[in-house]
Amino acid sequence: MNGKINVTFGDVSGSVADFGTIIPIVMAASLVSDINAGIAFMFIGIWYIVSGLYYRVPVAVEPMKAIGAAVIAGGFTAAQISASGLIIGIFFLLLGFSGGMSLIKKYTPEVVIRGIQIALALLLMKSAFVMMSGDLLSALAILPVIIFFWVISIKRGIPDLGSIVAVIIGVAAGVVMHGASVIFRFSIPVIVLPALSDFMSAGWYLVIPQIPLTITNAILATSLLARDLYHREVPDGRLSKMIGVMNLFSAPFGAFPMCHGAGGMAAHYRFGAKSGAAAVIAGIILLVFSLFLSSPATLEAIPQGVFAALLIFVSIELIRQGIKTESYLISGVMGMIALIPFAGMAGSFIFGLVAVYVKNKIHRDGSYQ
Repeated sequence: MNGKINVTFGDVSGSVADFGTIIPIVMAASLVSDINAGIAFMFIGIWYIVSGLYYRVPVAVEPMKAIGAAVIAGGFTAAQISASGLIIGIFFLLLGFSGGMSLIKKYTPEVVIRGIQIALALLLMKSAFVMMSGDLLSALAILPVIIFFWVISIKRGIPDLGSIVAVIIGVAAGVVMHGASVIFRFSIPVIVLPALSDFMSAGWYLVIPQIPLTITNAILATSLLARDLYHREVPDGRLSKMIGVMNLFSAPFGAFPMCHGAGGMAAHYRFGAKSGAAAVIAGIILLVFSLFLSSPATLEAIPQGVFAALLIFVSIELIRQGIKTESYLISGVMGMIALIPFAGMAGSFIFGLVAVYVKNKIHRDGSYQ
């Protein structure tokens, strides 16, 4: 792709703009499952660097939100998470080469995407309250810190560093309570071999809800934003192939499933990122960050209230996106269905498709006013 990578102050300040989404989801998912946060951050960092060098604009690399919400709510295993990454990797690689993006877009109504966003928000909020109930004091102590940085970012037009500061405070608290031995324990990636049953459960509970969200937000919206904000052509097919490659190469080593994100790119732009240098800087920061969080002991040492506070703010942002729906009824019911254990977000997604079909059919028949 055309475009030079010239590091500017805006690239430095804009590089951390998406950490408020990346850090809470990875850390909370690591807390309730057996994936390694350090390994997850390491691979996100690596692909951030590749993304910056490849696209030459700051295309964000994020943990997949639907999978993250399901893992946080349901505590899936590393093998199931790896299986979901492998399935998604194959799917998006094939989608990118086949040119099937327009067909899937045609049959995935926006109201269903908004419903998935609301479902994600409710699942994360539920998990936040569960964590908060076990550590209310820490949550109440850290919430004002996050709010302070959020307000400052809005008023002063600077990146929101609340999530980073919250994690630093949490790690410091863990060191005070448990000693410095809980940090600087780097873990070597190990091969994760999912069983057939892992692929079955991952497909239903993790992959099905994630695919439409990735197609719309990570691919179609990102391609549009690259053209609108940076005047660069980043084709849908190229984004799809990259998502496929990222997950196929990383999932077997315990990485969390990753995709691009329009919200992340918009955040980078808002805080001054001018080129792919911002993505490269973000990747380097995450690689360094991964050194502090490679030990499960680190996460266990951080007060749970810190995770609760972080998840609340991620939930609020998802709600803000979800309420842009054209049908509060369908999207709202989808959100409630996702809270039902045996249904989850896959059941929510299927309900949304059926509800939109029925609504459109009623309209066509002239029986609905």
